[in-house]
Amino acid sequence: METKRKVWLWITAILVLGLAAFFYFKFCFVYAIGDNTGSINYFKREGFIFKTFEGKMIQTGTRKGMESYEFKFSVTDERIAQQIRDNADKELTLISKQYLGALPWRGDSKYVVDSVVVRSKNAIQ
Repeated sequence: METKRKVWLWITAILVLGLAAFFYFKFCFVYAIGDNTGSINYFKREGFIFKTFEGKMIQTGTRKGMESYEFKFSVTDERIAQQIRDNADKELTLISKQYLGALPWRGDSKYVVDSVVVRSKNAIQ
């Protein structure tokens, strides 16, 4: 009887640790940090319970001619959201963290913006 109890205790402990590791790597582990430059297509605050800022940036590229790429992102910090709103008519570089999964209080996207660099659209590159 005591041996069965120890076995079940070990199995339970392994399952709990396995679920904790899965949750950490899926939702808390920062997979990548990067930046994207372009123009804001839309930016709005939305959510049923957790209100976050969701946006889409249009990036231009030269893959097989002139194509555009959409970068969908979330913002949780009000200060960063205000900076994006104030400079929506300019070219912006958004520095973001990429997670493997989205959480409701972090937004709809796997990409969460932590800082913004404002660039002029007429800047010489």
